Amino acid sequence: MSSELSKSGQPIYRHEERKSDFQFASGNEENIERISSHVEKYIGKIDRVFHEVVSDLIHLDVLAVHPSPTRNYYTFITCGMSDLPMTVPPGAEKLRFAELLLCVPSDWMISEQAFQQEEHYWPIHWLKKLARLPHEYNSWLYYAHTIPNGDPAQPFASNTRFSGMMLGLPTIASHAKEFFTLTMPDDKEVHFFSLIPLYTEEMEYKLQHGADSLFDKLGKAGVNEIVNVKRKNVCKKSFWLF
Repeated sequence: MSSELSKSGQPIYRHEERKSDFQFASGNEENIERISSHVEKYIGKIDRVFHEVVSDLIHLDVLAVHPSPTRNYYTFITCGMSDLPMTVPPGAEKLRFAELLLCVPSDWMISEQAFQQEEHYWPIHWLKKLARLPHEYNSWLYYAHTIPNGDPAQPFASNTRFSGMMLGLPTIASHAKEFFTLTMPDDKEVHFFSLIPLYTEEMEYKLQHGADSLFDKLGKAGVNEIVNVKRKNVCKKSFWLF
């Protein structure tokens, strides 16, 4: 694990290019059924599944819960990240298994044709990218971890200045505390984390001042896992440099 620390004292993990070959993977039907039931209990009816045709390391589907009269957004949840354990630091063994979720507005284009363009596909692209990352690099993902889009960080697509993701705790689920942890029959615990898109300045602020301070700023601005490509940047440098 990393020995490099940010100015706020948090570890920085740097991932080198993967050297292992493609490893074919198939889905675990029991896990798929349990995760799907968990999602339908706390989020809503699964209306669509984006199936993976050929899978490397893990078979990774994305479950889609469509908007409803009480939920004006699409919710996307990974299904398959937890088929393998992450490589966690000592003492964090209970946190080896995870899935990720992210929401987009009800007017987001989610057709197969639309997904040919990164402007529409990047939320799912990053769900899948991050779900595989711990298994590709023998690492882990946890609350408040941030992952930039390159070094230096670049925007995800031409329709947004977001350039990184941070893991948070889900807020959109009914009974969010109960939704966070799914206990499997073998006592394996799967934890569900939300993804929050960030601007470069917000990631820089977190490195300087810590995750708690950034979460406080985001919370005051009403930022959560529902993507808003026009939202305010809560950490423009003119507001926090001193």
